[in-house]
Amino acid sequence: MAVFTFEDQTTSPVAPATLYKALVKDADNIVPKAVDSFKSVEIVEGNGGPGTIKKISFLEGTISFIFYIFCVCALH
Repeated sequence: MAVFTFEDQTTSPVAPATLYKALVKDADNIVPKAVDSFKSVEIVEGNGGPGTIKKISFLEGTISFIFYIFCVCALH
């Protein structure tokens, strides 16, 4: 098991609450439409909150693996 942390700062014309909802709460629906290599994002177990296990599937030939599974540890 590995831990991945990502931090970034940027300026956006979108309100912080709207951006948070899109990037964290609605990412399962938005990311597969916005990123060409993503095929789907599925919840394997849980309700989307902490402890939820998700599976991200990629289109074959776009990256070196077909899918990965991760756990949502916390939402801030």
